Amino acid sequence: MALQCGIVGLPNVGKSTLFNCLSNARAQAANFPFCTIEPNVGVITVPDERLNKLAAIDNPKRVIPTTVEIVDIAGLVKGASKGEGLGNKFLANIRETDAIIHVIRCFDDDNVTHVDGSVNPVRDKEIIDIELQLKDLETVESRISKVDKIAKTGNDKKAAKTYELLVKYRDALLKGLSARTVDIEPITKKEYLFDLFLLTDKPILYVCNVDEASVKSGNKYTKALMDAVKSENAEVLIIGAGIESDIAELESYDERQMFLSDLGLEEAGVVKLIKSAYRLLKLQTYFTTGADETRAWTFREGMKAPQCAGIIHTDFEKGFIRAEVIKYTDYVTLGSEAACREVGKIAIEGKEYVAQDGDIMHFRFNV
Repeated sequence: MALQCGIVGLPNVGKSTLFNCLSNARAQAANFPFCTIEPNVGVITVPDERLNKLAAIDNPKRVIPTTVEIVDIAGLVKGASKGEGLGNKFLANIRETDAIIHVIRCFDDDNVTHVDGSVNPVRDKEIIDIELQLKDLETVESRISKVDKIAKTGNDKKAAKTYELLVKYRDALLKGLSARTVDIEPITKKEYLFDLFLLTDKPILYVCNVDEASVKSGNKYTKALMDAVKSENAEVLIIGAGIESDIAELESYDERQMFLSDLGLEEAGVVKLIKSAYRLLKLQTYFTTGADETRAWTFREGMKAPQCAGIIHTDFEKGFIRAEVIKYTDYVTLGSEAACREVGKIAIEGKEYVAQDGDIMHFRFNV
């Protein structure tokens, strides 16, 4: 399940520094690899202590974590919606991602030039918002022109509903609001607007790039940004990209932990970033484990057992019979599948079972 988060922001705000820190994440945590599949795309392991605990119990031949893709997208400038800078290429790259990580500069440094001459995170956020909203408005108005006549003159109920929803988006965008602020049920979007792919409808994580003094508690800039995004129901993360670079250069685990401890931090910022990106995509994890392999599998929140089985192999979904489910806490507490079976802690679930984060599942199927 190759899902992508795109790192966006103005030039010189720390996007590429963060991306490079992610590429060095293997030096920060055990079992935490990274590989570049294109010049600006990295596949990064999602840290999950549960996988390590399961592996410690079963001592398998292989341990396979789950991953998420991070895309470093070139810096945006004013006028991108009209083709300025990399313009259309930048916007096309965002359109291909599933969620957005928006990096915003929240530190003063005379040695680092700001594209607009001063540090103002709220203004910087709005610059990107406006460019994405303008592009979305262009998309919506183009679609409205296609369905308008059908909706008004014909007897096509689907066209009429599509028109109604598009108008809602247009009205919001004209007010300077992002598409994600429009309250439309996901199932309705899927039925009527499945191919619209609005940029500002994607889930978003704001990353405040701060100096060392602000990495634990933030500063006036992070507070201003948090106040500005309150209505968006978005997550805000505070990270010091410079500190992450320093951590990545330390060779031993003890040195890294001591560095973090001196700063009053429990874990590296890039670890928090990857975990947040995973949540942003509404992803969860189930496990399969045994003597041969302990593996984490990514599934979308709300998926049922047959769909989760299909992630392993399409035949598993086609011929699904049942799922044998053990709760993670039961497995760790009792220490083995056999022990769970002995005390009745294995549930037999059918096609309507909604998988839960942390489930240990074995599927029975017949093709």
